[in-house]
Amino acid sequence: MSDQDQPATDPFSVAQPNPEPVGDEQAQAEFAEPEPTADDVLIDEAEAQAEAEVVAEAQAIVDEAADEEEVVAAEVAAEVATEVATEEAEEIDPVEAFRQEMRIAPGDWYVVHSYSGYENKVKGNIEARTTTLNMEDYIFQVEVPMEEVTEIKGGVRKQVNRNKFPGYVLVRMDLTDESWGVVRHTPGVTGFVGNGHSPAPLSLEEVIAILAPAPEKKSAAAAGPTSMAEEAAAAAIPIEIDFSVGDSVTVVDGPFATLHATISEINIEAQKVTGLVEIFGRETPVELAFNQIHKN
Repeated sequence: MSDQDQPATDPFSVAQPNPEPVGDEQAQAEFAEPEPTADDVLIDEAEAQAEAEVVAEAQAIVDEAADEEEVVAAEVAAEVATEVATEEAEEIDPVEAFRQEMRIAPGDWYVVHSYSGYENKVKGNIEARTTTLNMEDYIFQVEVPMEEVTEIKGGVRKQVNRNKFPGYVLVRMDLTDESWGVVRHTPGVTGFVGNGHSPAPLSLEEVIAILAPAPEKKSAAAAGPTSMAEEAAAAAIPIEIDFSVGDSVTVVDGPFATLHATISEINIEAQKVTGLVEIFGRETPVELAFNQIHKN
């Protein structure tokens, strides 16, 4: 090879060493993140704790809202159930309920005579003898029928309960020789109504007519306008008065107060009387309410 074929040498060039091959571990070390310091660890933990607290607080709010919704739903459900139960209770006819109860009740109803005025004492005596003589499986119930009446005495009106059938007591029982003897020989009992030793029981309709409860009265505010049926029911309540046609009474209220009158007519339904009052020397008929007069 001639000198002309030799490559020219750059007098200013510096010989570069051949680079050494780089291994995998060295490359990873160059690009790896630096090791976290203690401060970095504390900061990360604080951020994680703060994030957890925020999540927990948010969850608590959600849970509380859910609980409130459940409480409200429960209250609404309870109110609805109460309203439904009240409406159903109001719709139940007490007479029909009593009829159903009597249909399945054991025994039959019998009527016994008692001394008038001693009905409640006889009732207590029969109940006591039933327990003492272990007759609970034969004698089930003893009742003295009562009714509410309006009583007017001395011009004062009041509601009172009185014996519906003076001198009688009702007994629900299975009639056997033993149960008959327990009732018949109770002090104050004078006998069974019917055929001596084999009295006939009351029919279901007779029991209902005597013992069925009257419908409960509603207050005017709750009941609203009075219907014709309610007025009729109110008018059906018996009224006891202590005066009669021909009696002399004193007017205690109204324009004729202090005057004397003689009753010529009584209107039970209207709760009024027609009284003959002497006015200017002449007997004049005037209409007076029951509570405006007092029997002399």
